[in-house]
Amino acid sequence: MPSKASTENICYEGEQLASLLKSTKRGIKLARRTDGNSLPEKIWLKQQFSIGVNDVTRVLERMRPCTELEKSAQLPPLISSTHKSPSVKLQAVLVASDTKPNWLTKHLPGLASSRGVPLIFVKDNKGGSLRLGELVKLKTAIAIGIKEKGNPINKIYEDIL
Repeated sequence: MPSKASTENICYEGEQLASLLKSTKRGIKLARRTDGNSLPEKIWLKQQFSIGVNDVTRVLERMRPCTELEKSAQLPPLISSTHKSPSVKLQAVLVASDTKPNWLTKHLPGLASSRGVPLIFVKDNKGGSLRLGELVKLKTAIAIGIKEKGNPINKIYEDIL
């Protein structure tokens, strides 16, 4: 069982991390097969994930903040005339906990919490950023946001959360 820092921050390490990454890779393969292979892999991955701290931050900032009632009751956000509905919503954000310098990701917990998006910290001796990079076919990735697309990847994280 992963250790929970709070209701929205989860830390995966060791066997739980290996299991999470393995099921995510399986979900990626399954989602890719169901979508068809018409797009190049890197473009397809960018449609499924928000990759990198800057991209994750940008998507989170464009999402509408949740009220305490919406967070606690897991209600769909109320539609407001002052906020446009974002075209992209994040289901969860994976963050490498071994990031140096740590100020690169220091803003993510507060921002994600205000948007009602859970954070999953990835802690590994090999390096969390290396493990996250493997998921999206890059050398390293400090943060990856899982976009809500209704595919097998989202099903995996629904079960986790």
